[in-house]
Amino acid sequence: MIRTVDGALSQRVATAPDEDFVRVGDSPWLTAGELDRRASTLAHGLRSLGVEPGDRIATILPNRIEVVEMLFAVAKLGAVQVPLNYWLKGEFLRHQLEDCGAGMLVVDRAGMAAAAPLLPSLPVEVVVVLDDDQPTAGVRVVPYADVLGEGCAFDAYPSQPDTLLSILYTSGTTGLPKGCMLSAGYFSYAGRSYGERGWVVPGDRIFTTWPMFHTSGQLNTLMPALFNDASAYFDTEFHASTYLAKAREVGATTLFGVGFMGQAILAQTPSDADADAHFRLAIWIPMPEDRQLEFERRFNTPVLSEGYGQTEIVPITASAIGGPRKRSTAGEIVPTVEVRIIDAGGNELPPGEIGEITARPLDPDAMFLGYWRNAEATVQAWNGLWHHTGDTGYLDADGFITFVDRKKDAVRRRGENVSSFQLELAISAHPAVSAVAVTGVPSELSDDDIKASLVLHEGIALDMQEFFQFLKQTVPYYAIPRYVDTRAALPTNAIGRVMKQVLRDEGVTDSMIDFEARGYTVPRAERLGSASTRVGQ
Repeated sequence: MIRTVDGALSQRVATAPDEDFVRVGDSPWLTAGELDRRASTLAHGLRSLGVEPGDRIATILPNRIEVVEMLFAVAKLGAVQVPLNYWLKGEFLRHQLEDCGAGMLVVDRAGMAAAAPLLPSLPVEVVVVLDDDQPTAGVRVVPYADVLGEGCAFDAYPSQPDTLLSILYTSGTTGLPKGCMLSAGYFSYAGRSYGERGWVVPGDRIFTTWPMFHTSGQLNTLMPALFNDASAYFDTEFHASTYLAKAREVGATTLFGVGFMGQAILAQTPSDADADAHFRLAIWIPMPEDRQLEFERRFNTPVLSEGYGQTEIVPITASAIGGPRKRSTAGEIVPTVEVRIIDAGGNELPPGEIGEITARPLDPDAMFLGYWRNAEATVQAWNGLWHHTGDTGYLDADGFITFVDRKKDAVRRRGENVSSFQLELAISAHPAVSAVAVTGVPSELSDDDIKASLVLHEGIALDMQEFFQFLKQTVPYYAIPRYVDTRAALPTNAIGRVMKQVLRDEGVTDSMIDFEARGYTVPRAERLGSASTRVGQ
């Protein structure tokens, strides 16, 4: 059994070197043979810049073919990739670059603009730029094309299943984001698991807009394609109006996405051609049962929404194609993972009772290695030798989990996890804000919208347009609250802790400001820049 990323690519080269394997956006398809050659050449170039086994290479990149090339080059080098969320900036970005200690950063033009102000205080020594050269004082800047250079012989560093391959950062919940250490074996395990459940079969062509800096892009899409003789097409952006047409255009058989994408597609005006879609499978997680059935009827495509996991351990559940189905659940526990539902005292609860979801692997590669430079958080997460997910749910007698809520204080918005802790820190920097609490409220589509409950300094009014501009410049676009709730005080308990459940239970009221209703949004072209938002878009 192949248990490493570089080993799987070598096997693919040996068996099908000239078959299309991966494509991103408008780039041409890369075969396994072409990818292997480019990754080896890139690894040679990175080695010539001083990269050694164990060195961290951070990236701030959107969906581009270079992300794939970097992953496999890093695997050949024995180095560690740190793909950062492309929309990070300011202190959100600084924390992760500083924490991972990357000596090299790979960016596009917008990524360079976001990172440049931070570089003087970071350990980054070399910046590799994919677009126009943008020299930065005190840091060596090298064009990606020069690193790729000419083909050269390269002696790959053969990875082992327990070799650290990647650090992926969590959203952060009650604290700052933590770096999940993912091994080469974990990448291969994820790829095999989805094949074993029938989510990907030989000959499939996966179509997705999942970001390649996420677990969803690398472990849930690219690895299943690699380990199951399939191919993968990554589009650069999600557009509900063109999604299915583009998938048909590239010959896709399978659609991968989050629930709000499927629901946004359903919200498009019906057409007589809808039933011609006819894909083998559409994965929309999560999606209500009635919407799953509506999608199946309208687009003549089976829908599966029964899957659950997190960066630390994925998948925990994944209902098998052709196996038992319970559409309203988060799916059937995979055979390689053991799950217990526990109460606050750590006692196992019987089926049907709600508690925290905990899991542990029955396969040596089925879980992360721990949190980067954070032994305390690792020990806490593995209390009792079970990984504590921080999510609540219940288990039924058939081995299906129903997800109930997030125990952790995080908000998930349009497929992105937002740290309420970090967002509160950012909002509290506004001169009018005395206190702030961030909570999630139900969205019309899926996941959450964000509500910011504010207490203002005495005698100071808040100009909402100015406040929106402040948020646009200081936090990622997806973290900008939709609702602003100004109040005299935040609800607190006897020890002064904010009772966020009270704020959640209040939901949204007519007295709150709705940024979207006012037209305060961030256009796609401005999501990384600092240009003023045009109100009314």
